Amino acid sequence: MTLVENRELIVLDPRTGELVGRTPVTSAPRCDEAVASARAAAPGWARTPAAERGAALHAAAAAVRAAADELAQLNARETGKPLDDARGGVEAGVGTLVQYAELGPVHRGRSLHGAWDATDLMVPEPRGVVAVLTPWNDPVAVAAGLIGAALATGNSVVHKPSERCPQTGRRFAEIVAEHLPRGVLEIVDGDGAVGALLAEAPVDVVAHVGSTATGRSIAATCARTGARALLENGGNDPLIVDDGVDPEWAAAQAALGAFANAGQICVAVERIYVHASVADPFLAALTREAQEWAERIGPLVDREHRRHVDGHVAGALEGGARALTGGAIPDGPGAFYPPTVLIGCVPDMAVMSEETFGPVAPVQVVPDFPEALREACDDTYGLAATVLTADMAHAQTAWRELPVGTVKINNVFGGAPGGASQPRRASGSGFGFGPELLDEMTAVKVVHLAPPPTPH
Repeated sequence: MTLVENRELIVLDPRTGELVGRTPVTSAPRCDEAVASARAAAPGWARTPAAERGAALHAAAAAVRAAADELAQLNARETGKPLDDARGGVEAGVGTLVQYAELGPVHRGRSLHGAWDATDLMVPEPRGVVAVLTPWNDPVAVAAGLIGAALATGNSVVHKPSERCPQTGRRFAEIVAEHLPRGVLEIVDGDGAVGALLAEAPVDVVAHVGSTATGRSIAATCARTGARALLENGGNDPLIVDDGVDPEWAAAQAALGAFANAGQICVAVERIYVHASVADPFLAALTREAQEWAERIGPLVDREHRRHVDGHVAGALEGGARALTGGAIPDGPGAFYPPTVLIGCVPDMAVMSEETFGPVAPVQVVPDFPEALREACDDTYGLAATVLTADMAHAQTAWRELPVGTVKINNVFGGAPGGASQPRRASGSGFGFGPELLDEMTAVKVVHLAPPPTPH
């Protein structure tokens, strides 16, 4: 849990409730200074050859890898993330920094076909100063993507890590900043109030990964200031379990999607639609999976978030759903919540219509695949979706019709290196990760070069 007292962020271990650390909240004048410093550094960094910028990112990636244990232990203490998962997040961040170190120097513009005696170009240029606001659930990996892409394309950055993991976020940014010119990467600390100050500041891009409510506030601010908003907000990702699939395999996939990192993943499985023909064996297997996950799952990030998750579950139970396992706050210290399987769920329950972001697998049994697809599509979010099916016609129909940025067939997680995502509707706007993120961090300038008239 994070408390704000006397202008300090006080982080408590979500496993034990013990004090992890105190981080001073950045004052408004210091926030302004950080933006001004990044603005002053931006022209020089933009003029630095792309290969040199790439080399700096390579060096930063190596330094982050060398500090992997330190960063993972900080992350585990601040957020309760299992240590191995935290190390995996650091390694993912290292890989992302390396990716942008390589992609940055080959990011290119285009030439246009115009008059014979003229040259027409479309040239990508850095946007300037990028404010990066990152979440707590995977602080190193997400920050590495946004900061890496911004730096590789010649922007300077002001980074505010989540108040729920300020030490992890700050330490990561400090390690990267050691390999950059002064001012190119500035760091501020604080809660949403500091994030709002940064979004209101004279920056050129606000890149945010986090809640939908915060994303909407940032979008409104950017509409007023003229900054570009790059947003990955919440999701309410569906999982469809089709007729004819192995129910044991489908249950393992559903459990991984719903319970990994205690359900605190942007593209976690939030709602499940299972074909009636496989519902009984699927639910039995999913219940067993949940009970096995209970032995290794970490806590939620804090008790405040646990109240949110339990509120969704309690509302479903009051509305007629039934818990096959879990469904109640356990005794003891920390912010633990058991893997929970709910049946008898209907669309208007919060566990089906809103982002729970916890280890909860709400299930609705459907009579056929078209009904599953209709229910999956009927949502205000648009982050990702998963379909488990042996019918390739169903797979084709699903990826065409699902109104989300990412559709995964027969695998809840995974994907090729360099893949991008483009959330839709309430889940945000703009590309995250992949080469396309370099496009988001640059503005294209069209240049027409023509000779002057020949003197007579």
